[in-house]
Amino acid sequence: MAIIKKELVVKNRQGLHARPAALFVQIANKFDSRITVKRDSEEVNGKSIMGILMLGAEKGSFIIIEAEGEDAHSAITELEKVILAEEEL
Repeated sequence: MAIIKKELVVKNRQGLHARPAALFVQIANKFDSRITVKRDSEEVNGKSIMGILMLGAEKGSFIIIEAEGEDAHSAITELEKVILAEEEL
């Protein structure tokens, strides 16, 4: 079973708040893989809107996305697009 980790800088001007967070969770829930998001010492379930919002990830924040499962690579690829998008998708 694959485990993929990716460290990214949040590019969206809103950070991971409101719509970007909702989009992230919506995409994460399309995959069977377990998805976690880390920022500093916080680690949350990537499929939980409350978890993502609790990270308080502003534009410029470093986060690590980790996916574990058969579709981990696809999950990371799709979620990375949300994090790196400078404008809303």
